[in-house]
Amino acid sequence: MKLTTPHQRLVLITVLMLSCAGTALADTAALDALSSKDAAGGLRAALSKGVDVAVSQLGAPNGFLNDPKVAIPLPGGLEKAEKELKMLGMGGQADELKVTMNHAAEQAVGQAKPIFKQALQHMTLSDAKGILTGGDGAGTAYFKRTTSAQLATSFKPVVTKETAKLGVTAKYNELAGKAAKLGLMSEQNANINDYVTAKALDGLFSRVAEEEHQIRKDPLGQTSSLIKKVFGAL
Repeated sequence: MKLTTPHQRLVLITVLMLSCAGTALADTAALDALSSKDAAGGLRAALSKGVDVAVSQLGAPNGFLNDPKVAIPLPGGLEKAEKELKMLGMGGQADELKVTMNHAAEQAVGQAKPIFKQALQHMTLSDAKGILTGGDGAGTAYFKRTTSAQLATSFKPVVTKETAKLGVTAKYNELAGKAAKLGLMSEQNANINDYVTAKALDGLFSRVAEEEHQIRKDPLGQTSSLIKKVFGAL
């Protein structure tokens, strides 16, 4: 049916708005029917599961390197220079640098679990309700807000230790120096450990977000009865 008059269009808009409001009220009512204890418990269980899976996957051997979604590329100008370096017979150094950076991130994510668990313990009922009704990604956003600074502080010493052990800093400086001499990039004093730490955090939060999405998408497919109860009510 073609809407030709302002009145008809107004009626349609009103109906759509009422429909959306009704859905939101239904979701709120379903959530209110749960006890605060169940709602908070189910949310903590779901987010805890997401963290466990993310850390387990990324912390496994080659957890970063073999996953194109989170694999850490060469930083800045070196990434652009990689092709030219390979053509000039220096590709082995670029490859070794990438492997070392990804293994450093792999070692660092093992520090995440206790920090995430602490954030879950400090979660308030208001936080829990906001996450449950906030839609896809709300749990991950909570983690980013409450854990990013502490995770970075915890990750960096591990990354620094791994890069020092594997000689990545020296390799990076050598590779960057050669690239600069060839005119492939400007000579910069980049901090390789800050770069790897930031990329490790990006990869971790990305994987946590994927796990949260799966739980919201298929709550009844979860093994925990409490997760099914809470997320099935949304």
